[in-house]
Amino acid sequence: MSELQYEPMEHSEKIRWMLETAGWLVEPVRAVDDATDPFPTYSYTVGLEALVGHPEIAIFGLSAVASRGLLEMTVGQLTAGVRLPLDQPFVGLLDNQLRSMLVTIDLGVHGDRFPTPAAVYGLQPWRMTQLVWPHSNGAFPWEDQWPHEMRLLQPVLASE
Repeated sequence: MSELQYEPMEHSEKIRWMLETAGWLVEPVRAVDDATDPFPTYSYTVGLEALVGHPEIAIFGLSAVASRGLLEMTVGQLTAGVRLPLDQPFVGLLDNQLRSMLVTIDLGVHGDRFPTPAAVYGLQPWRMTQLVWPHSNGAFPWEDQWPHEMRLLQPVLASE
């Protein structure tokens, strides 16, 4: 039996292929380990605006695998016709009636963190939201019950 051979794809080719085959994709970004400006691992979608007319979704502070699973579940809801509210807590996405929230991200301030949608959409307008996940105690990062030692894990990029 011969060993499988494949031609490596350029990043832009992978993106085009994923959009053509699935309609959307997840782009993972590694953490920045900089003492003066650390930033956690995050992942974000590309293609939701075109696929279902929903803003792209970013998740901060979870591994790429965990983020992908949560994003697949969320996109599954959206493609099934479920309308998820923006900028207000909701239940039903996570187990145990834990709240989650899709907050609008100001791309004028944070757009440089999401280069792939800008490249894909070009001059076409697009939006980005952040899926904010709660601590196991149910608290969001801005609430007093959020553990202090986790404060840098999930920065909230909500528009002011």
